[in-house]
Amino acid sequence: MPLLHYLRLIDIMARMGLRADATRFFLGYIWWILEPLLWVGIFYFVFVTIMGTRGPDFLMFLATGKLVFVWFSKSVTQASNSIIGAKGLVGKINVPKTLFPMAVVQEGVYRQAAVFVMLGIILIINGYTATATWWYLVPLMIVNYVVIVACAFVGACLVCLARDFAQIISLGMIFLMFTSGVFFDVRALDPEKTKLVLDLNPIAFLLDAYRQIMMYSTAPDMLHLFTIGVGFGVLLCVMVLFMRRRSQYLALRALTA
Repeated sequence: MPLLHYLRLIDIMARMGLRADATRFFLGYIWWILEPLLWVGIFYFVFVTIMGTRGPDFLMFLATGKLVFVWFSKSVTQASNSIIGAKGLVGKINVPKTLFPMAVVQEGVYRQAAVFVMLGIILIINGYTATATWWYLVPLMIVNYVVIVACAFVGACLVCLARDFAQIISLGMIFLMFTSGVFFDVRALDPEKTKLVLDLNPIAFLLDAYRQIMMYSTAPDMLHLFTIGVGFGVLLCVMVLFMRRRSQYLALRALTA
């Protein structure tokens, strides 16, 4: 399939998926914004109203981390089930298996674009300044996207091999949520622990980088960001090659799963 047709088909599938999803709810596309805001509201209520252990800027801190993490977790979780979910189509026509997780990831991109606009407006309203440092968001978002696509491909292949991986991926997202600094500042840990978390957990580094840029007008560690991008870029290339060479095998596994 020519690349242009491939990309156009991804976009069409993503738009159709968004439209179908919106028609299921009374509020429709408003849920793009409302759902992540409700997530932030729930955790803010727990950590501030009930536990009362957080500082005055915790709402913005939580919103920045949680809204970005939802993009990653929801895209990867849904994309992991995309080939299995489309097994009726997979069994009838031979199409690149990367098409299905890519369409789901593209849906997430459209949703997250609206979320990022909302997040920027909220930060500015609350006194944070949109400085020139915000241009660092461009390479950061690109690397974030590469990480999502690579993980989505890995998840989609694993779920084709065994449906049990869908549960493991969901549990893994919960683990990452509590270990990636969504609710706490990794820089408030001991210096050695901070370095360990940021070095070993790329999601924690990405969340911290968004906060450093948007809240504190500080450039992220670009070498570290580049390393993450290259590492997951290599993983992405490997997965694309694997899914092309094992296309029929993945289709068979999806049909018999």
